[in-house]
Amino acid sequence: MIQKLIENIKEKDAPIVVGLDPMLGYVPEYIVKDAYDAYGETLEGAAEAIWQFNKGIIDAVYDLIPAVKPQVAMYEQFGIPGMAAFKRTCDYAKSKGLVIIGDIKRGDIGSTSEAYAVGHVGRVQVGANSYTPFTEDFITVNPYLGSDGVKPFIKVCKEEKKGMFILVKTSNPSSGEFQDQLVDGTPLYEIVAKKVAEWGEEHMGDDYSYVGSVV
Repeated sequence: MIQKLIENIKEKDAPIVVGLDPMLGYVPEYIVKDAYDAYGETLEGAAEAIWQFNKGIIDAVYDLIPAVKPQVAMYEQFGIPGMAAFKRTCDYAKSKGLVIIGDIKRGDIGSTSEAYAVGHVGRVQVGANSYTPFTEDFITVNPYLGSDGVKPFIKVCKEEKKGMFILVKTSNPSSGEFQDQLVDGTPLYEIVAKKVAEWGEEHMGDDYSYVGSVV
């Protein structure tokens, strides 16, 4: 899938993504009104509004950009209907030829980490049947727990030829409280970056690694 992302970037001449982080207060009033008329002022109504908003954005930009990045928390806040809107958004973006970067920032260990990976970029086995619960091509991963938290994601991504972007140096105001701390004179984020480079060497595509970094 990294090759597909690179091809999309070259074809569109646009090394950018559009974030699909819908906040209900930013959705145009007419969209919200139509959703509430259909479903009431309910979680279902809110989910319908953000889905229609996303669909409009995707329709407007799909031929200009290589990828979209939905932030899962914006959907999770609306419960099951919100997650259905997340899935619907990913499926629709995929139908338009876009690469999907699921901004989930998960970080845990062992079977929990693998379950996150299976749910978002892998396949889950149910009896004799195999399902892909969501349709992301890449996910974001928090490496704070070390290799135990990252390698289960790498395992699933290798199986499915998908990838991840690992947090290295983030832009939020308080990131330096941890990321800039010196360890034997070296900022912690540089140590994380070197580890991400090692993980990247373990999961290469043709020219690029399936493991990227958030900087």
